[in-house]
Amino acid sequence: MIGDLLAFLDASPTPYHAAAEAARRAAEAGSVAVGLTDDWSAPPPQGHVLADGALIAWRLPAAGPPAPRLRLVGAHTDSPGLRIKPQPDTGAAGWRQVGVEVYGGALVNSWLDRDLGLAGRVAVTGEGGRGVETHLLRIDRPLLRVPQLAIHLDRDVTANGLKLDRQRHLTPVWDLGAPQVDGFRDTVAAELGVHPHAVRGWDVMVHDLVPPALVGARGSLVSSGRLDDLCCCWAGLRALAATEVDSAEEPVGAVLALFDHEEVGSTSTRGAAGPLLADVLERLVTARGGTRDDLLRCLPRSALASADMAHATHPNYPERHEPGHWIAVDGGPVIKINANQRYATEAATQGAFEMACERAGVPVQHFVGHNEMPCGSTIGPISASGLGLPTVDVGVAQLAMHSARELCGAEDPVRMVAALTEWFAS
Repeated sequence: MIGDLLAFLDASPTPYHAAAEAARRAAEAGSVAVGLTDDWSAPPPQGHVLADGALIAWRLPAAGPPAPRLRLVGAHTDSPGLRIKPQPDTGAAGWRQVGVEVYGGALVNSWLDRDLGLAGRVAVTGEGGRGVETHLLRIDRPLLRVPQLAIHLDRDVTANGLKLDRQRHLTPVWDLGAPQVDGFRDTVAAELGVHPHAVRGWDVMVHDLVPPALVGARGSLVSSGRLDDLCCCWAGLRALAATEVDSAEEPVGAVLALFDHEEVGSTSTRGAAGPLLADVLERLVTARGGTRDDLLRCLPRSALASADMAHATHPNYPERHEPGHWIAVDGGPVIKINANQRYATEAATQGAFEMACERAGVPVQHFVGHNEMPCGSTIGPISASGLGLPTVDVGVAQLAMHSARELCGAEDPVRMVAALTEWFAS
């Protein structure tokens, strides 16, 4: 099964590719695609909505109440990195370069001295010169590189550490010569087979060209970009595909929400703070003959597992971790708890997820942050506060979070699939 995770990671260099791959896999499992602008008077019991870099998929009982109790899993498709600016062509000292903007809380030093490709989506003039169409773009050739300054010109780097100015020091090189007007646009147009004037804009980012791999002396570790949070997206997809909602004594609906823009606050049309999930749920309930009141009564009886990656205890920095809550790679799914509501876990939801892990036969761990090291947050508190959903924050333990290349165990992703499958069925 772990080879399937590597394949999903390789197919998903950007949120747009990740959501498209998730939609493809959902369709293979029998899900029917529904558009946001389609007529939802009779949506399929097993369906999905693709919205740019986000996807909502569901499996609802064929019969029963219009608003059944729901078990939801949420994750996010985006990862920190470098994204191409609207007017990117620049350069100096005989080098052609491409301007980038840092997206999210990236470990920017991890992008140095890597062979980088380009991927994302591009807006082009529609057929007949009317409207705008978007196309996925993926160039897996080594086009870009951010070269680090040689140690001979930075003698203090060993003693004082690397210091990077995000505006000046992260601009990739990609050719020799004077900067070209529209050089980047011309490259994108040629790749898509359109005239440069047809290219209207882009949401394009760089990606490391080293493929995901099993590493370590026994091949026991997964090394890849974008584990945070594509690993949990994959686990949710696998779990949903394995869920039979009509087999339960009390029919329970299963919903998977893969959001975009978590790394920058989730405030977008397809982020967890946006209307996407709430709108989909309301349309599903009303199409089954229910009312908004039915939905509002359903939500407090439902529960969300916000699945995002978790910090494993770093062997080189153990003092940065809460000493009573060390987290092991391949130690099982992690329940994340924070008294200040950076995570939405409560005692009851913690207990429900622990029981799901118990039924799945997998161990479980508990993460609490060091008091001097404030933790990050997730879609959990956003979804809990926006929809009134009881929520538990969970994850897979990893190292090098937000690096261009992250690391987790090869057993934990499979264990998370088992736990989420039981969660959906509970």
